[in-house]
Amino acid sequence: MNVLLLPLGSAGDVLPFIWLGRRLRERGHRIVMITSCPFADAAGRAGFDFLPLDEEGDYERLIADPKVWKLFTGTAEVFRFAGQATEMMASRIEQLLARDQRPDLMLASSMGYGARLMRELHGIPLVNTHLQPAVMVSAHEPPVLFPGMEGFRRWPLFLRRALLRGPNPADLLAGPAIRRACHARGVKPPRRPFWQWSHSPDGALALFPSWFAAPQPDWPEPLWQWDFPLEDLADQQPLEADLQRFLDAGDKPFVFTPGSANVHGRRFFAVAAEAVAQLGRRAVFVTRDPGQTPPNAGDHVFTAAWAPFSTLLQHAAGFIHHGGIGTMSQGFAAAVPQLIMPMAHDQPDNAWRLRQLDAGLSLPPKRFTVDRVVHALRQLLDNDTIRAGTAACARRCRQRQPVEPLLAWLEAAAARDRKP
Repeated sequence: MNVLLLPLGSAGDVLPFIWLGRRLRERGHRIVMITSCPFADAAGRAGFDFLPLDEEGDYERLIADPKVWKLFTGTAEVFRFAGQATEMMASRIEQLLARDQRPDLMLASSMGYGARLMRELHGIPLVNTHLQPAVMVSAHEPPVLFPGMEGFRRWPLFLRRALLRGPNPADLLAGPAIRRACHARGVKPPRRPFWQWSHSPDGALALFPSWFAAPQPDWPEPLWQWDFPLEDLADQQPLEADLQRFLDAGDKPFVFTPGSANVHGRRFFAVAAEAVAQLGRRAVFVTRDPGQTPPNAGDHVFTAAWAPFSTLLQHAAGFIHHGGIGTMSQGFAAAVPQLIMPMAHDQPDNAWRLRQLDAGLSLPPKRFTVDRVVHALRQLLDNDTIRAGTAACARRCRQRQPVEPLLAWLEAAAARDRKP
């Protein structure tokens, strides 16, 4: 079987697809990945064929835009990109068809509208793969997309349904580009892309456990819900020797990261440096751009361009980050208390769920100040409720479902929906 992986986004969005591709490749299937250029090496090491979704440098230009990392404007920029990616994604799939490499199954994110276009045009089976509950957008459990939105859950159900069915950024910002790509191929475009094209009728895969987000009556069907993939390429890239020596040389440090793609973390790291200095603690800063960190942070701070969190967090006293679903799930698995500074996208909803599980705390960016962070870090160390909640999440992460039924379900989706 030829399986096509179509993730959109940063490492936290791409690595779960690499995990899926690896498992399917072990069952003898050929894997092709289409995504942004920086992930070509990771795809190659996993044994996949690779086609770049965009041009060299496009991904870096997107993440360099500060609007991507802010509430509301970040969501707008992501949906604009998803709309633009529709034509790019459809064109890459058409390249495979022209080479007589028709996929038997496509796995794409909820914003993989180019994949849905190819399903409608060519009948290629598609399973939308959802990494966070925020994209499910249930009226029964509305996502917390901005502070205060949790109050919507007290509204009558009919009002929640009306609110969520109103105009949304995907329709307004991605819709025009989706329609252009559809018209160019003679396909009737969706009137409401978010509701009509985010969940394929061939199937939806939710890669987060039910203890993190329970299934809701209005989730798409057919649906398979599994666990956090917890893929971070640790088997390919161990901890650097200098980092390991730092970890071995003293007490457990706090680990700070604003996200693998974030190049606007100077204030985040400045606050972090001052907070750990006041506490007399050590820290590890993880950032793709070490120039974001204070140059005079001191010997008690180690800066790493990259580190596999599944390994690093075994040595951590606490984990402070942006609230990406992949990052947060690694904190759960490592039994490390977490402090989240949610900025945009699914991060506020993930932070809300973390708090409900008593596994940590959150501070919005404007409240991420030295005094508040110092207070929060003390709670991570000393609060018995957080310690118990963290341990409970780690136990649940260890109780993973077998993967074989999930892979068989994907294979059946391809066989069932394939057209002659």
